[in-house]
Amino acid sequence: MREIKLTDYREDVERLLRYLPWLESHVATDVSHIYQDNGLTSSSVGFPVYDSTLLNFVNEARETGLMDENYSYVFSQNFIKTLEDEKRAVENATIKDCQILTGVLSKYVLGGMTKGKVWNDAVSSGIWVLALRRMKKLLEIWDSPLA
Repeated sequence: MREIKLTDYREDVERLLRYLPWLESHVATDVSHIYQDNGLTSSSVGFPVYDSTLLNFVNEARETGLMDENYSYVFSQNFIKTLEDEKRAVENATIKDCQILTGVLSKYVLGGMTKGKVWNDAVSSGIWVLALRRMKKLLEIWDSPLA
């Protein structure tokens, strides 16, 4: 497996760090609601409506080189099965473990494309905040400070 160097993705990380204050302020909150207005009956199916900042974050993340469609291999390789495992792996990640950080980011960004609840879970659990903070810290240690 090709080793990922976080310093190669510095610009991508910087793009996503713009959203860190918003993500931090929405930990443990619901960033979506079910649309059921305009005369939808009880037999109609409501659909989730997401915060526009969340959608902007997801779209920008998808455009970066940080997305890893094979994130499930990273999870199995590192014995990551639960949210607590994810948090522990992110907190302990070193510059050599960048595939864990991109894997966690990818799991929730790409997973939310087919199962929208995943985006809400990522925000409310704070896993995106942890991953972005860790990426920032590693870049500052190995490169130069980020804004």
